[in-house]
Amino acid sequence: MKNNKIIFFFQVASMTYIWIFILGISIWIVNLIWVAYKLDDAFDASLAISIVAIPVFLVLAMILTYVFVGLQKGRKPGDM
Repeated sequence: MKNNKIIFFFQVASMTYIWIFILGISIWIVNLIWVAYKLDDAFDASLAISIVAIPVFLVLAMILTYVFVGLQKGRKPGDM
Protein backbone atom coordinates (compact mmCIF):
# COMPACT_ATOMS: atom_id res chain seq x y z
CA MET A 1 0.00 0.00 0.00
CA LYS A 2 2.68 2.50 1.01
CA ASN A 3 4.96 1.43 -1.85
CA ASN A 4 2.22 2.20 -4.36
CA LYS A 5 1.94 5.75 -3.05
CA ILE A 6 5.71 6.23 -3.24
CA ILE A 7 5.81 4.88 -6.79
CA PHE A 8 2.88 7.10 -7.78
CA PHE A 9 4.65 10.12 -6.28
CA PHE A 10 7.83 9.44 -8.26
CA GLN A 11 5.85 8.92 -11.46
CA VAL A 12 4.06 12.24 -11.06
CA ALA A 13 7.31 13.94 -10.07
CA SER A 14 9.18 12.60 -13.11
CA MET A 15 6.36 13.62 -15.41
CA THR A 16 6.27 17.11 -13.87
CA TYR A 17 10.04 17.52 -14.07
CA ILE A 18 10.22 16.44 -17.70
CA TRP A 19 7.52 18.94 -18.72
CA ILE A 20 9.23 21.75 -16.78
CA PHE A 21 12.52 20.77 -18.44
CA ILE A 22 10.96 20.69 -21.92
CA LEU A 23 9.25 24.05 -21.47
CA GLY A 24 12.50 25.56 -20.18
CA ILE A 25 14.51 24.19 -23.09
CA SER A 26 11.91 25.37 -25.59
CA ILE A 27 11.83 28.88 -24.14
CA TRP A 28 15.62 28.97 -24.11
CA ILE A 29 15.84 27.89 -27.77
CA VAL A 30 13.23 30.44 -28.85
CA ASN A 31 15.21 33.08 -26.96
CA LEU A 32 18.39 32.02 -28.77
CA ILE A 33 16.60 32.34 -32.11
CA TRP A 34 15.42 35.81 -31.15
CA VAL A 35 18.93 36.88 -30.08
CA ALA A 36 20.45 35.45 -33.27
CA TYR A 37 17.89 37.36 -35.33
CA LYS A 38 18.50 40.62 -33.46
CA LEU A 39 22.29 40.30 -33.72
CA ASP A 40 22.06 39.14 -37.34
CA ASP A 41 24.19 36.14 -36.42
CA ALA A 42 23.62 32.50 -37.52
CA PHE A 43 19.84 32.78 -37.58
CA ASP A 44 19.54 29.87 -40.03
CA ALA A 45 21.60 27.54 -37.83
CA SER A 46 19.57 28.45 -34.73
CA LEU A 47 16.35 27.84 -36.61
CA ALA A 48 17.56 24.50 -37.98
CA ILE A 49 18.59 23.29 -34.54
CA SER A 50 15.27 24.31 -33.04
CA ILE A 51 13.29 22.54 -35.78
CA VAL A 52 14.96 19.30 -34.70
CA ALA A 53 15.45 19.78 -30.95
CA ILE A 54 12.06 21.05 -29.83
CA PRO A 55 9.99 18.25 -31.44
CA VAL A 56 12.40 15.58 -30.16
CA PHE A 57 12.07 16.83 -26.59
CA LEU A 58 8.30 17.17 -26.93
CA VAL A 59 7.99 13.60 -28.21
CA LEU A 60 10.04 12.29 -25.30
CA ALA A 61 7.83 14.13 -22.82
CA MET A 62 4.68 12.88 -24.53
CA ILE A 63 5.95 9.28 -24.44
CA LEU A 64 6.61 9.55 -20.71
CA THR A 65 3.15 11.02 -20.16
CA TYR A 66 1.55 8.31 -22.31
CA VAL A 67 3.29 5.58 -20.33
CA PHE A 68 2.28 7.13 -17.01
CA VAL A 69 -1.37 7.45 -18.06
CA GLY A 70 -1.31 3.90 -19.44
CA LEU A 71 0.00 2.56 -16.15
CA GLN A 72 -2.78 4.32 -14.25
CA LYS A 73 -5.66 3.19 -16.51
CA GLY A 74 -6.29 -0.25 -15.06
CA ARG A 75 -6.04 0.76 -11.41
CA LYS A 76 -8.94 1.03 -9.04
CA PRO A 77 -9.15 4.03 -6.71
CA GLY A 78 -8.49 1.78 -3.69
CA ASP A 79 -5.21 0.43 -5.17
CA MET A 80 -3.22 3.35 -3.85
